Amino acid sequence: MKILLLCWRDSTHPQGGGSERYLERVGEYLVSHGHEVVFRTSGHMNAARTEVRNGVTYSRGGAKYSVYPKALALIAAGRFGVGPLRGFDAVVDTQNGIPFFARLVAGKPTVLLTHHCHREVWPVAGRIIGPLGWFLESKVAPWVYRDAETVTVSEASRTDLAELGVPGAHIIENGVDPIPEHIPIIERETPIHLVTLSRLVPYKQIEHAIDTVAQLSDATLDVIGTGWWESELHAYARARGVMDKVFFHGQVTEDYKHALLARADIHLMPSRKEGWGLAVMEAAQHGVPTIGYSFGLRDSVLNNKTGLLVADEKEFAAATRRLIADAPLRRELGEAAREFALKFSWDSTGARFEQLLRKLTQQ
Repeated sequence: MKILLLCWRDSTHPQGGGSERYLERVGEYLVSHGHEVVFRTSGHMNAARTEVRNGVTYSRGGAKYSVYPKALALIAAGRFGVGPLRGFDAVVDTQNGIPFFARLVAGKPTVLLTHHCHREVWPVAGRIIGPLGWFLESKVAPWVYRDAETVTVSEASRTDLAELGVPGAHIIENGVDPIPEHIPIIERETPIHLVTLSRLVPYKQIEHAIDTVAQLSDATLDVIGTGWWESELHAYARARGVMDKVFFHGQVTEDYKHALLARADIHLMPSRKEGWGLAVMEAAQHGVPTIGYSFGLRDSVLNNKTGLLVADEKEFAAATRRLIADAPLRRELGEAAREFALKFSWDSTGARFEQLLRKLTQQ
């Protein structure tokens, strides 16, 4: 098969994250099993218009908003044998808030991939874009993709989709990358090391992790990741008087990321909304349990088994203090998390996606 993957960003984008990595790993699996894959996404500084990485051809064009109409125009042209997006057997349209609406022009089986719904996220987009985005996601997309095959990554997201009128989504969970063969060992500097691995945007609520460490006398917080909200978080940490306890590492290499995770005692994930939470599994690989909110992580964190799920910020801080005080429980949850993470692989994710695409195209 020749397969077109659509996503507003790829992992080389400064704001790329787990959803982008998911689609890339699916594409790489498909290529390794004899398929041709093109990943259409937006352009960004220093990114080539076209490149091949791990067998997947990346085609870039457009910016944050213009990526959508530009991709649609190329897909429409491709139906007539014109341009780089032609000759496809199937399309995967990723909905990061809104999809590309490729089903309207592709003329081929089109799968909608949604990691989570964005009801709680849209307000940060402003008074015009926010309501418009939610209207497109909650009303237009369900109508355009009615009766189409939909894929999501968790039972929580499938429930949200059903509430929007998109029932019966296939659940194909995230895989997890193997730990790099060689990772540096970082010496411990405080009795307790907390870590959060996340894009730095408002709905990730990293402020809750900063507030939590501010209440502790013997802990520091490593913040791994970048995003447009980063300067606001620096200002927030300064205002809370904890710049000596909160370390912003930015975008780091894979080996250094895993070194920071391996050193950590607890992974904090106070995100307001998650479909799965890839960072949960990356921490779990090192036997590090996660504390997060039940409405975002109830599939990737097994409450009281691989981590702790709470309802609000007060409980979030209390759960952190509980795990700090109870080292045996912390170790027990961490080991269970490590075992749970072993159940997930990108090979399994890719194989299930391939099976769905073969069914749709009868190939």
